[in-house]
Amino acid sequence: MASETSRRADAISAVADASCIIFDFDGTLAPNLDLPDLRRRVIELTRAHGVPDEVLEDLYIVEIVTAATRWLADRNPQSAQNYHREGRDLITNFEIDAARQTAPFPEIPQALSQLRTADKRLGVVTRNCAQAVRTVFKDIDHFCDSVLARDDVIHLKPDARHVRQALDALEQLPERALMVGDGALDMRVGRSLDMFCVGVLTGSGSSAQLKEAGAQLVLPRASDLLEFL
Repeated sequence: MASETSRRADAISAVADASCIIFDFDGTLAPNLDLPDLRRRVIELTRAHGVPDEVLEDLYIVEIVTAATRWLADRNPQSAQNYHREGRDLITNFEIDAARQTAPFPEIPQALSQLRTADKRLGVVTRNCAQAVRTVFKDIDHFCDSVLARDDVIHLKPDARHVRQALDALEQLPERALMVGDGALDMRVGRSLDMFCVGVLTGSGSSAQLKEAGAQLVLPRASDLLEFL
């Protein structure tokens, strides 16, 4: 009991003292894409271009296209160009089509407004494309000080430089920042930068998975951060 009380006190202190909050997007501020379906489609396209499965093993979706393009470039540069265009378009079109049928979680705009009123600088880092993000959440730039989507950066999370770029844009230190996300990837990248990591249960990760990946606090929803102010 004392341990749980101590953890809650640490969480209250971390949220209250944070000058900055970096949010994941899908599964955190809005519902997740059907990533298993997208991954299946990208793998089908990649196999159709003759790329062996071992090239794709354990990679995220965008990284599959990158690795397969490199593999093809060593054998047939024109085929690599064609594949890269088809893979990029497949991912982007899938995201935008899904975005047209999606909206932010209902409580998110008000929660973001209240966090900004509490003098928190807010950023978003997402592997999604910028057009899809702003199709889902049309006025996200009104609520957040920085939004870095896939096409805004060179280094994409889980590369910590994606999150570091967001912190730099906000002129904030990681030690004074929260990383909030629904997946183990978000927790691992946040911990690698010494951020206080908050997992949320509105997306892909379970409480156990988030804690195992480094979450120091797990909440039902991102808006529940308001309880700690």
